[in-house]
Amino acid sequence: MDRILEPEVMDNDTEAFEYDQMDFTEVNTDFALLASKLKGKEAKVLDIGTGTAQIPIILADLQPKWHIIAVDLAESMLKLARQNIQKAGKSQQIAVTLVDGKKMPYDDHHFDVIMSNSLVHHIPNPLDLFREINRVVKPQGSILIRDLLRPKSENDIEEILKRANLDYNPRQKQLFKDSLHAALTLDEMKEIISQIGWHNAKIYQSSSRHWTLIINQKLEL
Repeated sequence: MDRILEPEVMDNDTEAFEYDQMDFTEVNTDFALLASKLKGKEAKVLDIGTGTAQIPIILADLQPKWHIIAVDLAESMLKLARQNIQKAGKSQQIAVTLVDGKKMPYDDHHFDVIMSNSLVHHIPNPLDLFREINRVVKPQGSILIRDLLRPKSENDIEEILKRANLDYNPRQKQLFKDSLHAALTLDEMKEIISQIGWHNAKIYQSSSRHWTLIINQKLEL
């Protein structure tokens, strides 16, 4: 099944609210737990495509001394992110800012940990994003990226929806289906990794609908 792009930026108040109401608690917690193991007690962390900051809030509880910069290109998402962060009492630990992940204002080799969840499928040319990640991560830094895996057919998409048993309204289901159409395959991701030169990267299918990429010398998987 060919890739069908969706809008790169979900900068609509209604869609941002719908997204924030979708229950990603299980997958977000799993991602945050994995991210929390990438470094020691102190780290400078960048979360690209943070959306409404659900993952940084969980991570902040797991690693209270980490400083997290959470960025997104959609102001509507960041407005909800600020509200969520304030409600969670994490405003001193998590900074939110409007940034394009393909062209970031940070110095080379600036971050100990870079993470991103469910952003890649929004990017028309994901190689642009990965080049920027490669630029701003420290030489011994860690990277954790997870995203949707594009199914082989429309029937596979319907099966994923059935198996996931998602309690979504029709609009939320359509958003999810659009994202699956826009996702990359493992082979496409392996080609990007090859072009970047991430020879120590581990990439694998981590669920029926996700792939995960990790660069970390100490983490045993």
